[in-house]
Amino acid sequence: MFDTVVIATDGSGSARRAVEAALDLAARFDATVHALYVVDEHEVETTPEEVREALERALATTGGRALSFVVEAAEDESDEELVTAVRQGDPATEIVAYAEEHDADVVATGTRGRHGEHAFLLGSVAEQIVRRAPMPVLTVRQLEGEPNAERQGT
Repeated sequence: MFDTVVIATDGSGSARRAVEAALDLAARFDATVHALYVVDEHEVETTPEEVREALERALATTGGRALSFVVEAAEDESDEELVTAVRQGDPATEIVAYAEEHDADVVATGTRGRHGEHAFLLGSVAEQIVRRAPMPVLTVRQLEGEPNAERQGT
């Protein structure tokens, strides 16, 4: 039923919970897992020129940490195949496009990302993925009282 699972991650607390849920699902169906981090081009483009390079480095570091978390969690979880990828662009657009390109059976994402404090119910990226994706989307929320991974520096 599930041969390919795409995990959209940004390193946030809800994304980390989505990683755990998606890896469990993939292990049950012996599915290939794709972990995807998207550098938000709009965030970079709207940053003042003098700090843009520093922001790009910070986003690359965040992406590396987010994907490393998936790799480490996958090693602990099971023997499913794992592919990691980084893209640039609009996060929701890139996530849906990636999932379609890889014929994903399901996309897993957190409901609130790095900008989640200002969102209601679903984060804007999660909501757009749910609206646009032709395949099922597993949304996983961060539990109340659970610290955001971004604030922990992980």
